[in-house]
Amino acid sequence: RLKMLVGEGGHVMGPTALFAAAAIAANLAWPSVFRMGTGRAGLVIGIVLLVVGVPLWITSVVQILVNVPKKKLITTGPFALMLHPLYGCVALLVIPGCGLVLDTWVGFAIGAVLYLFSRIYSPREEKLLTTFFPKEYPAYRAKVLLPWL
Repeated sequence: RLKMLVGEGGHVMGPTALFAAAAIAANLAWPSVFRMGTGRAGLVIGIVLLVVGVPLWITSVVQILVNVPKKKLITTGPFALMLHPLYGCVALLVIPGCGLVLDTWVGFAIGAVLYLFSRIYSPREEKLLTTFFPKEYPAYRAKVLLPWL
């Protein structure tokens, strides 16, 4: 059951977590190297990214926890916007938003690494979904607003 809930998350999060740990450690050791200096504008943009990203991410998590054990294809909420909102929201909104709030470009680097690994491993999830939902998944995929996310 856990594998069904996690999907390719272990493959995506493993290398991302290692990169994040190294990047955060470097940022703590040499903060001036990583500072962006965006000031109030960066703080405001970071907060906006978090205000949008965190609820989308939480909604995605709840939808997965509720629907995946029931073997239901999720097509509403954040899943109507993007194919992989769990990865997309964190990689493109939450982590970069934290980076802006903390005035460090490390958030963008971690988000980019997460996005890269999600793109590498998401086709495996998509193949599995096509196998389980041979008619529904292609129809859903055709309707998603941002299918590359």
